Amino acid sequence: MSSLEERRARGALGHLRIADFSRVLAGPLATMVLGDLGADVVKVEQPGVGDDTRTWGPPWWDDGDGPTSTYFLTLNRNKQSIALDLRRPDDLAVARRIVLGADVVVDNFRPGTMGRFGLDRESLAAEQPSIITCSVTGFGSSGPGGDLAGYDFLVQAMSGLMHVTGEVDGEPSKVGSAVVDKLTGLYAAIGILAAVEERRETGLGQHVEVSLMQSALAGLLNVGSAHVAADVDPGRHGNRHPSIAPYEPYRAADGMVAVAAASPVLWESFAGVLGRPEWCEDPRFAANEDRVANVHALAAEVEQVMAAETVEEWVTRFRSAGIPAGPINDVRSAFATAEALGLDPIEVFGEGDGAFRSVRSPIGLSATPPVVRRPPPRNDEHGEEIRGGLDD
Repeated sequence: MSSLEERRARGALGHLRIADFSRVLAGPLATMVLGDLGADVVKVEQPGVGDDTRTWGPPWWDDGDGPTSTYFLTLNRNKQSIALDLRRPDDLAVARRIVLGADVVVDNFRPGTMGRFGLDRESLAAEQPSIITCSVTGFGSSGPGGDLAGYDFLVQAMSGLMHVTGEVDGEPSKVGSAVVDKLTGLYAAIGILAAVEERRETGLGQHVEVSLMQSALAGLLNVGSAHVAADVDPGRHGNRHPSIAPYEPYRAADGMVAVAAASPVLWESFAGVLGRPEWCEDPRFAANEDRVANVHALAAEVEQVMAAETVEEWVTRFRSAGIPAGPINDVRSAFATAEALGLDPIEVFGEGDGAFRSVRSPIGLSATPPVVRRPPPRNDEHGEEIRGGLDD
């Protein structure tokens, strides 16, 4: 095996062992990202039902051994599973041995839960100073929010995200996918990797904490900055942008075209493609701030022109002029579009009817790309194997 092949087989994080006590989305996403990159992840689950998301269906996928929630599949590839009841002394002893043999321990229990079992950073560091722990919380651990349970939908509501999502005159709306959980999981993975890198210098571990609420506030980006820096309380803009125009979907003859002409050069090209170069001198539209102030008038004039041609025709014209534009796809069409663009968005593990299909990791690494080495496990699928390894 060549040096490059060895690196690929090992993965960028092949030197790390992760003990994963998390469930649902944010924590499991963080550990799956690390597992995709080569880390050895042991998922500790409750006996019986296991991770909550195992029951979150439909839809289901059946590989011949019974149905599994596609929600669970999304977050748990590249992991081994062992079922342990931490309230039982013998199971807790196994859990402690797993933890002390790991580089990183991840949990998303209520604050204080890991401490009650002696699996928190302070307890573990007395025996293993190099260990890194990571807690994913809903609303932090040190203040009154530590007693509150956190779920993506709840935090979307409480963080202001729902307030700025939806039609201008409609009800607040959640984002169609669990965006807060995703942000939190990715922030957790980044924090863990930072702690691993710092340990290279000091030999010491540390505790990483990421909350859903803080991640959601950070994820508001320009919307949050409008409040913090300018004392503005932003509202809903529907599919429009509060600070850029044209930056919205426009109606063509047979559907909608999303256009992101977010610079002066792109605006001039956009007006030219529509056959309206005079808009660049129109005081209503000449500068971006003018277009934002007159966004309704701009949309009306744009759609009057675009009504003459189809979505496909306009997308072709815009792209030929270098203007970012595309159709509003459903999910099936989105994957087809990605394939047509050469992105190869689906990874297949195994063969035949039982092959596991998953969304490919978006991380590209030339020497150590993320790969699916294991399909998502059945609850306690590797329990005997893991226990046996602890006895060695």
